[in-house]
Amino acid sequence: MKISELKGGSAQGTISGEITNVEEPREVLTKYGKKTRVANATLQDDSGSVTLSLWGDDIDKIASGDKVSIENGWVSEYKGNLQVSPGKYGKMTVTKA
Repeated sequence: MKISELKGGSAQGTISGEITNVEEPREVLTKYGKKTRVANATLQDDSGSVTLSLWGDDIDKIASGDKVSIENGWVSEYKGNLQVSPGKYGKMTVTKA
C-alpha cells in the first residue's frame, strides 16, 4: 500500500518506505500512569510521507536512511496529520541503511 492511500482510523495492510528523519525521543506518561518514551519519524515512499509514531524499544531500532515495512499497522489522525504506528498487533521490519 502506498502512503498516499492511507486513511485515518483504521488498520492497514503493509506500508513500506524509507526513514528520512527521526526526532529526539521524549518521555511521556501513559493513560495507565506508566512512563515511556515516544518519538516521531518520517516515513517516505514515492507517493508521499507520513509520521511514524514509535514507542519504547522500537525507537532504538531505526535511523535515517533505514527501510521500514509495517504490517497490520494502525493509522490515526493527530492534530490534523495522519500518523502510522505498528500498534499492539502490527509488525515492524527494519532493513538497515
